[in-house]
Amino acid sequence: MLHFVKSLLLFGSLSLYNLANSTIFHLLIFYTRPNQRRIQHDKQNLSRYRSTMSCTNPTCFFCSMKEPNILIRRAGIKKCFKEMLTINEQERVLILSSLWNIAMTQPEDPEFPSLGIFKCMVTLLDKSINDRAWLLDGQNVYIPYYAAHIVGSYTMNRFEFAEKAADSGIIPPLLDLMRGKMSWLEQRVAVRALGHLASYDGTFEALAVYEEEVVKLTMGLACSCDEVVYNEFVAVNDANERVKYHKNLITRGVGGLEMENRKAEEWASQIQCWSLHLLNCFAIRGRSIDVICNKEFLKELSSMWGGLVNHTSPAGVGLIRILCYTPVGRTRVSESEEVIESICNLSRSSDDWQYMAIDCLLLLLHDLNTRYKVLEIASVYLFDLIELRELGERSKIGQKITRALLTDFKNGKSRIKNREVERILKETWIFKVDKNKKERLMSDEKLEEKRVLVSLIKQQANHSFWLGDIDTAVVKYTEGVKLCPLKLKKERIVLHSNRAQCYLLLNNPDAAISDATRALSISNPVNSHAKSLWRRSQAYYMKGLSKESLMDCLMFINFVTADKKKHAKIPYYAVHMIKKLMDSTWFFASAKSKLSNNGSSSIDPGRNKEELTSDERLMSGLYTILEDPVFSKDGDATRRKVHGYRNTKKCSMAETI
Repeated sequence: MLHFVKSLLLFGSLSLYNLANSTIFHLLIFYTRPNQRRIQHDKQNLSRYRSTMSCTNPTCFFCSMKEPNILIRRAGIKKCFKEMLTINEQERVLILSSLWNIAMTQPEDPEFPSLGIFKCMVTLLDKSINDRAWLLDGQNVYIPYYAAHIVGSYTMNRFEFAEKAADSGIIPPLLDLMRGKMSWLEQRVAVRALGHLASYDGTFEALAVYEEEVVKLTMGLACSCDEVVYNEFVAVNDANERVKYHKNLITRGVGGLEMENRKAEEWASQIQCWSLHLLNCFAIRGRSIDVICNKEFLKELSSMWGGLVNHTSPAGVGLIRILCYTPVGRTRVSESEEVIESICNLSRSSDDWQYMAIDCLLLLLHDLNTRYKVLEIASVYLFDLIELRELGERSKIGQKITRALLTDFKNGKSRIKNREVERILKETWIFKVDKNKKERLMSDEKLEEKRVLVSLIKQQANHSFWLGDIDTAVVKYTEGVKLCPLKLKKERIVLHSNRAQCYLLLNNPDAAISDATRALSISNPVNSHAKSLWRRSQAYYMKGLSKESLMDCLMFINFVTADKKKHAKIPYYAVHMIKKLMDSTWFFASAKSKLSNNGSSSIDPGRNKEELTSDERLMSGLYTILEDPVFSKDGDATRRKVHGYRNTKKCSMAETI
């Protein structure tokens, strides 16, 4: 019977919340007690047991849950919370599993918070942290994870719940978990809960008491979580050597090494994203800016991204943008060439957070103290974006970029000495000011005449391309670009995109990226020209910018397969590219490289393993963690506009000019 009920728990065919309203819980509790006989798996015996047996535990949580009288129900649940430490350890972990499920599915239900659930969680966390023998007794090793996760779920959306949690003293035990008193698994839920508490002004001050330590711990966690999870879990290739309760919580013990590794990557990425969210809560209030703007941390920060599994988190660029709203932050960011280049690369990508990178650059250009430090690098990238119309809800982005670039270009106050930057600013002025004025006066006949001439030049360029005379093709496409009126957007998209293809063949990825970006900026909607996406993806790959290449490749596949009526197949070359890019953008790629190069890691892969796996009776039927996404308190985050690619043997031929 116990095996049957555990199977229900394991495969999710019956939720714990529904079980709370049935007598199956009583069967489970009864059969997990020592010295009780097991009955047969037949309906007759089950029916007889239901009719003759009843729970005799006065603090039974599940009896209280099905009590029809609301006053008796609330009193029973409240008593259960107060006496949680005295309950049998197997029953206790089932109660915590049930509470976890309810907190995840009903995070705004006020019943449990009003009955003292937060004080109960504080008691359990304190006991787990300070009494190692108790923690290792039976199923108690699961308790800290569930307790911290329950707190995080209830404090996610409701300030009054967060206030009750803070008043109950939840912050000190969560900080203990953050300090690494247990393992990375508990650090994950601790930083999640602390991030929710820090999101509200009313509870932020309670956390700000520990400001210096919290900020430093969080910065360290954001930078090291990939190595910790890889070394302690993913790099352990023998499934039997992995911490057993970690495996049970991550995958419910189902799916093998591949599933465990995939979930571990997702959870490690969440640790990083939630750590950055917690730092955001301090930075947005102007707190600890000096500490966060550490030179080495900023370099690490510029390479952090939410990945495809955490697409609702802006990750590193989100925090950098907040820092750029402060004078100290702008100064520190502008002093790092590596950070600026990373932001610039993101500004010319199809990533959802492209607009954040552009915001960062505009904030730096508007500050005279940082403008000329950034302009030499940023002008090359921003010139390709001066025709952007809108990104999401943001409009006239190209105009804002143009104004930022030309702020002091014509007033004689410019301190620019770099000739390349001067050339770019001059071209920007000619393109956005002089050419616009001339074309406003152009007649329809003249416009049509130029359209025909541009078409002829494009044909000549195409002919040279197919003859293999790529240099001549570039010259012709350039002639067409200069002659083509701004109004002829379709023609200009083709010219820029085709010239990008030529630059790829000439092994000039920078020029290819520039042309492809200009084509994508003109396209409607923005970043929707499939050929340009594919060509820019190739160019980014040539430069070793795997993340930007991956995003463009995914967007390319999305547009190629968007029209279901055409039954378009994913091109083989795109599938091959994605396979390579997924390896190079793997969250643990850097950690794996470090471990391979060092031969051994400074972090012991077996840390806490002996302590946390001493009890072989660990339950395999606990729920997996179906994690909630990271949402900003300001509103819903956008999602990546990409679909997962599907494997197929039927692939189309590569597109040509």
